[in-house]
Amino acid sequence: MTTGQNLAPARSTHTAPVVFVAGAAIGVLGGMIGLGGAEFRLPLLISLFGFAALSAVILNKAMSLVVVLVALPARLAAVPAAEIAARWPIAVNLLAGSLLGAWLGATWAVRMRSATLYKVLAALMVLMAAALVFTHTTLGTLSLPLWAQVPSGVVAGFGIGVVAAIMGVAGGELLIPTIVLLFGQDIKTAGSLSLLVSLPTMMVAFARYSRDGSFAVLGANLRFTLVMAAGSVAGATLGGLLVGVFSDLVLIPVLTVILLVSAVKLARHA
Repeated sequence: MTTGQNLAPARSTHTAPVVFVAGAAIGVLGGMIGLGGAEFRLPLLISLFGFAALSAVILNKAMSLVVVLVALPARLAAVPAAEIAARWPIAVNLLAGSLLGAWLGATWAVRMRSATLYKVLAALMVLMAAALVFTHTTLGTLSLPLWAQVPSGVVAGFGIGVVAAIMGVAGGELLIPTIVLLFGQDIKTAGSLSLLVSLPTMMVAFARYSRDGSFAVLGANLRFTLVMAAGSVAGATLGGLLVGVFSDLVLIPVLTVILLVSAVKLARHA
């Protein structure tokens, strides 16, 4: 059972068009930079739709899972399956840490006091802003020897699993630069590999949340979740088509500011 969290499953009263448009707007933002947009959706769930921190995380996790499941076939079609399969040790290396991190992250989230969770989420939003800027700069590689690369991958995976579980995100914002830096992969391949790591990692966190009483918020808002997830998928598709319309020199600073402002609001919400 949850300690320090409100177990009452809040129900959204917003209409389906509002929910769909909000999800689509988030999807467009994420799609334009090659992400699902969950890091932008989380503060929206709290500030606009009025969900408590843990409820918002669980709903965000459910929507992120839907978005990744939809995005995975398209992503695998863009990068040959054989090319991804040849890099299975990278996915296994990261999963060795991320699965445990996801379980523990979800456990910590349900046990935190609400005020503490808001502050933790605010800090992680700042981390996401930094990762966003870092990912869209010229990334080099660390060129580590195998004996250092493998444990580094496990540790990085663990940290990413914790963050993804606590925020209810897929973790691509952190996985992609990690795969580029540690394993020397290009951005496109890293994006596909990140989905393969994200999916089982999210399922582990989802399984842990399902054991808690606060998971009832998902059942109480199933229609809300499906409508917003559909909007997110549609928006991400549109955002993908808009890639290149806006220069990264403009887009990344704007999105970074959005994340930082959201972090401030979450911290004050606490």
